[in-house]
Amino acid sequence: MRERRLAYPTLLLLLLAAPVSAQRVETGFLDRTVTVAGQSYRYQVYVPADYPTKAGWPVILFLHGAGERGTDGLLQTTVGLGPAIRREPRHFPAIVVFPQVPPDSQWVGAPAEMALAALRQTMSEFHVEPTRVYLTGLSMGGHGAWYLAYRHPELFAAVAPICGWVEDVPQFRGSVPVVPAESGAAVPALARRLAKTPIWIFHGEMDAVVPVTGSREPAGALKAVSTDVRYTEYLGLNHNSWDAVYASDEFTQWLFAQKRR
Repeated sequence: MRERRLAYPTLLLLLLAAPVSAQRVETGFLDRTVTVAGQSYRYQVYVPADYPTKAGWPVILFLHGAGERGTDGLLQTTVGLGPAIRREPRHFPAIVVFPQVPPDSQWVGAPAEMALAALRQTMSEFHVEPTRVYLTGLSMGGHGAWYLAYRHPELFAAVAPICGWVEDVPQFRGSVPVVPAESGAAVPALARRLAKTPIWIFHGEMDAVVPVTGSREPAGALKAVSTDVRYTEYLGLNHNSWDAVYASDEFTQWLFAQKRR
């Protein structure tokens, strides 16, 4: 009898502890992998510290620039949105997906499909709001943002390309075009396709890497057919316009206010 009496409190403690253990969720920058066409890719997911307190979270897909290409699954979090989150995590109340392009690749073709696969896998793993999925990228990732937005306008509630381009620039010639050739002139076709998507485009006036016309032209075309496009050109700024964008309260307030119809 004595042994049975001692067992009851022990069992009660185990039962009480079980829900606490089950509710434990990892937060911060988490390592993940996704497999596309038989190839495995490493990526990271940022999960806010207060993730368990809310039922649904916005999702941001971030596309890095050429300097962060690789296979380590980490470098893509060291420039742009990753450092902005580490400096001011409360500024970004969202799940953020950080895929990584392999060396000598761009955000087109298979790497673009990998980015979407990482996004979908993240959306199935965490509690998210599917009507609040956002896309942003810088430099080569800005080009990738145009590429993915053109092909999946139904997926994103808002798009924010930073110092990107639509038509070829000299250092990235030979890439898969943002707009397929059969669709006609690239910039007007892009504008028609994305006329109903909220877009905010950014570029530095003195960008010596990607000509500022890479953003001016799509901004002008979109403004001609859409009332929901913004363009910000930072006077005197060179290629790094992303730090100013991701530090902007106005930008994040605009971004998280967007909701796909």
